[in-house]
Amino acid sequence: MSVPDIAPTVPAGGSTGPARLHPAWIVAAITFVTILGAGAFRSVPGVLMDPLHKNFGWSHATIGAAMSINLTLFGLMSPFAAALMDRFGIRPVVCSALLLVSAGSGLTIFMTQSWQLLLFWGGFVGVGTGSMSMAFVATVSTRWFVQRRGLVTGVLTAANATGQLIFLPLVATVTKHSGWRTAALVVAVVALTVVPLVFFFLRNHPHDLGLRAYGATDDDPGPPPSARVGGSAAAAVNALFAAARTRVFWLLAGSFAICGASTNGLIGTHFIPAAQDHGMPATTAAGLLALVGVFDIAGTVASGWLTDRYDPRLLLVVYYLGRGLSLMALPSLLSPNTSPSTWVFILFYGLDWVATVPPTVALCRRHFGATAPIVFGWVFAAHQLGAALAASGAGMIRDRNGSYDLAFYCAAALCAIAVGLSAAVGSQRAVSTEPAGSAQVGAAGGEEPATGKDRVSQHD
Repeated sequence: MSVPDIAPTVPAGGSTGPARLHPAWIVAAITFVTILGAGAFRSVPGVLMDPLHKNFGWSHATIGAAMSINLTLFGLMSPFAAALMDRFGIRPVVCSALLLVSAGSGLTIFMTQSWQLLLFWGGFVGVGTGSMSMAFVATVSTRWFVQRRGLVTGVLTAANATGQLIFLPLVATVTKHSGWRTAALVVAVVALTVVPLVFFFLRNHPHDLGLRAYGATDDDPGPPPSARVGGSAAAAVNALFAAARTRVFWLLAGSFAICGASTNGLIGTHFIPAAQDHGMPATTAAGLLALVGVFDIAGTVASGWLTDRYDPRLLLVVYYLGRGLSLMALPSLLSPNTSPSTWVFILFYGLDWVATVPPTVALCRRHFGATAPIVFGWVFAAHQLGAALAASGAGMIRDRNGSYDLAFYCAAALCAIAVGLSAAVGSQRAVSTEPAGSAQVGAAGGEEPATGKDRVSQHD
């Protein structure tokens, strides 16, 4: 079946005329919708934790283990998904991921044993959503944009929170009135409905349409199409080995691991049951978590705008400091009813939820040049490993202490460590050693890759 072009072929200069919308914005819109769905699918487990506990008698630690597997695979798939997109194209990878999410969510309605939860929601949904995660954002912003890369990265990252905004209250309401199985089926159906949109309208590279990336010039034409040679797994692993020889990689990976622990792993998975421990209804708690998503949209878009203009290291220091202070105050703010102090937490924590992504992507492209999307995929894998440890660890703390307070205090302390790690990232540019045959996917942001005169020690 042939797929129609979304715009006619134009000269390599990339101009579509003053009245035409550059196809990059259409691709960005489709990507936004897809990541919105992935964020929605990822947010559902927090709503289902108590219903599964009551239905099957599984402990919070057992259910948290499934969420831990989900979060781990969500991160570990990111660099491999970036390499697969470079090898086979964006469209087949994303379509396959959506089908896997649909299968994993739909099959949960038949489960009777806890290992099935680990396989379906942990394995299938984790791999599927991981293939549509932040490396997907880096790949699209890299290939389709030269100008506005930071802003586009922020907007696409905010789609994750928008998914929470739309889905969390809906899933909580469906679960309350129709049961968790109906909610799981809703996720399966929604994932399927996105597949045709991706298949017919998501293009792999502007050169497929005879275009340059948005804002491309002769001095900065954007990345060339991938040669699509070599193995995707080898490209991902080679990029990791090269990046791991640099000090900056470990600083970014360490700080981003703390980012994951203090967001997806802790708040994303355990905020609703923690609020219920204080007498708050699940629907109210879900609404508050969705409201975090509202403010996160503004915070992440603003972060993308700021990243185009200011030192991303300074932005990360501010973000982690603010998040740590918010988490330190949270145990004293939870109660059966919302209060002005609760709204203050939602505001500040929401603005900070994933505002860390645009400056982290910018630092990856500054230090790793052409392999930045895959390297960022590995940094994001660290993010999800941190989230996975927090998801299971917070569940254990809750089972042992009957409260999540200690988990919130530990996360606040980790944020203080992230402040130091972010401040320690070098300001000089570096270039990772790129092994022969590795994927060439282009820089993932507005700054140009470092050239020979910019090279510094691999231990920068």
